[in-house]
Amino acid sequence: MISDEAVTTYIRRAIPDAVVSVTDRTGTMDHLSVRVVSDAFKGKTLLDRHRLIYQALGEPMKDGRIHALELMAETTDGS
Repeated sequence: MISDEAVTTYIRRAIPDAVVSVTDRTGTMDHLSVRVVSDAFKGKTLLDRHRLIYQALGEPMKDGRIHALELMAETTDGS
């Protein structure tokens, strides 16, 4: 189990300008839907964007606080 604030903190450490939205998908706070908006994604493929987020959340994913993760990664212009 991990808080919305902790997820946001992990992501902002790696992507400082990120605007992060976290939704608990099951009520257990370990199956999350995360939307990240950042200009750091400009020019990056969807796979590279997801890699950045997965790297940022590596610790809570390895220790089991995050069990499942659905990602949306967008730039500020919506791409």
